[in-house]
This record gives sequence, C-alpha cells and structure tokens, in this order.
Amino acid sequence: MFAVGYGANQFVPLLMVYRRTLGLSDAEATAVFGVYALGLIPGLIVGGQASDRYGRRRLMVVFAALSVLATAVLISGQWGIEGLYAGRFLTGVVSGTVFSIGTAWVKELSEGAAPGAGARRAALALTAGFAIGPLVAGFLAQWAPAPQVLSYLVHLVLAGVALVLLPRAPETRLTGVVPVRRMRLLTASAADPRFRGVVVPMAPWVFGSVTMVFTTLPAHAVPPGGVLGVAFPGVLAAVALAAGAAVQTWGRRLHVAAKRRGGAGAAALGLGGVAAGSLAAAFAAARPSLLAATVAALLLGVGYGVCLIVGLDEVEQLAAPNELGAVVALYYSLAYAGLAIPYLLALAAPHIGYPNALLITTGAAVLTLIVVHVNGRSQARARSAGRE
Repeated sequence: MFAVGYGANQFVPLLMVYRRTLGLSDAEATAVFGVYALGLIPGLIVGGQASDRYGRRRLMVVFAALSVLATAVLISGQWGIEGLYAGRFLTGVVSGTVFSIGTAWVKELSEGAAPGAGARRAALALTAGFAIGPLVAGFLAQWAPAPQVLSYLVHLVLAGVALVLLPRAPETRLTGVVPVRRMRLLTASAADPRFRGVVVPMAPWVFGSVTMVFTTLPAHAVPPGGVLGVAFPGVLAAVALAAGAAVQTWGRRLHVAAKRRGGAGAAALGLGGVAAGSLAAAFAAARPSLLAATVAALLLGVGYGVCLIVGLDEVEQLAAPNELGAVVALYYSLAYAGLAIPYLLALAAPHIGYPNALLITTGAAVLTLIVVHVNGRSQARARSAGRE
C-alpha cells in the first residue's frame, strides 16, 4: 500500500514540469491529474468485491505488478500528453484496486490487536506513501538530471520490493468459508443510516482537501520562482500529508469518544479543518506567499487526516465480514470523487477568480459539516430511543 501510494503521488511535483515542457493549460493540467479518478472508481469497486470472493493476496500481487507498468507509461509522457493521460488512468486503476484490497486485508491481519488498529495501519501506510512520493520526486525533479525519467525510477524499485514481499503475507480471505453475494455497487452494510448520513457526505472532502494542495496551491498560491522551484509542490504535499498522518491517532480517539456520547463530533472537526484550510487557501490565492500556502496546506492536511481515519473506522464497524472489501471500495470511491473539486475550481476561476471560488468551497465544507453534525445527533437520539 505504501509503494502504490508513493506511485500515485509522485506525479504531483512533476505536473509543474509538464506545465512548462508540454505547455499545459490550467484546465489540461488539472484534467491530467484528475483522470486518475476515472481509473480509481472501477478499480475500487471491482477490486474490493473480487477480493471478497477470490482472496486478497493473488489480486494484490497482480495489481502491484501493474503499478510498474503504470509508471513506465508515465515515463512516456515526456513526449506528449497522451502518455500522461494513459499513465494516470492506469495508475488510478491500480491504486483503487490495491487501496480497497489492502485496507480490508490489513484489517483482517490486525484481528486481535487493539480496536481500530487495522484502520490506523492502513491510513498510515497510504498517507506515508502519499507524502514521501511527491517529496522525493520533487527534489529529484528540481536538482537531478533527466527528471521525467529519474523521478519515476524510485517507484519502480519500491514496487519491485513489494512484489518480493507480498507472496509471503498470509491469505485471510478463504474462499467458500463465508458466503459472498453477487457483485453489486451497494451492499446491505452501505444502507445503514450511519453510513448514508455521516460517511457519504464527509467522504468527498477526504481527498478533495489534499488534492487542492497538490494542484491549486502550487499553481495559484505560490509566487513564481523561488529557491525550491519545482520541489516546492512536493514539499507542500509532504507537509499536508505529514499533518494528516500526525493527527490520525488523535482523530480516532476523539471519534471513539464522540461515538460513545452520540453524534459525529470527530467528523465535524475534520470538516472544520477542511473549511479552515479552504479559507486559508483563498487568502493565499489572493496574496500568494510561501507562508500562506504552507499554512493552508497544513490545515487541509489536518482535515484530510481526521476525515480519512473517521471514515475508515466507520466502515470497519459497519461492514459485515463478507462485505468488507465492497464497503471499503465504496468508501474510497466516494472519497476520490473529491478529486473533482480542483477541476471545478479551474472551471470557475476564469469567471470569478480563485479567491472567490475557494470561498465558495469553504461555504460548501461548512454546509457539509452542519449536515454531518445534525445527522449524527439525530441517529444517536434514534438509537437511544430504540434501546429504551
């Protein structure tokens, strides 16, 4: 999961290189980044449900191998945007499959550990890969030769190591032991009011928040030039994701405490971080500076970290054993729908400007916070009345 997360985000600082070398417009650059989501959704849904039926390990090995191919295709993107579209789409397919299978697998491998250990381990593995990938690729793109080739070679090595280690991991999904229903998008577990009222509205802000750090902030909240140059988008991404990793343990504890009292306080707090980060991003877009962009990245990263761990913990608690992979896949699909947020910003900005577009985004995050808080409280009251 770390290796594939690394491969998914190594592209972040290189996008600035491709803007220059291929002459990409703002909308084209955002679309190249976002086409990843078109591959993610089928990868998530099919991968999660297929692993429920056929086992975790064999599919994980196949798609870890395909991550090598995805990176090889991205290398060809230096000669044209078509290679970037194809490489990002294939990266999305691989990432969606590995994230859904891996999250379910880690949860099952964590049986007997402290409650929530599986969600925490999966979230940390992904977040570490997401953070270190752009950081390393950014420094290589800034100061190493042949950045459009060398930056990708690190991931090829990581994927090779993962392929050596994966066959040694124990299979947890023994086919035939637990009956699996026919593949479908919506499972019985996903019909739970808690999933619909809290997880569904919160999920798009998980990756919608940090994707603004990857695309919007480097292009519109940072002064041109600077000593770090191409490396700075990677630094911003690493700062946001390090903040997200740092708050996950605290965020889960808060979530557990909030659930005992009833409601969705941790989810609302995560959305509050997203709203604060969007507001800081609006300020940074109006008055670009390294400090303003870094503050916005930190706040958006905190929102990402809390929302991610809350969502994964909710999924672990709600999913039936024979639907775990499917429900994890659905959650990630909803979370990655947030990749549309920077693209919508790019479409709106030519008409109203990035500061105003980001202020509207802030308002949308606040509205979601209110919806999640109200739904969480009403469901807590309903459960309390049912016990009486």
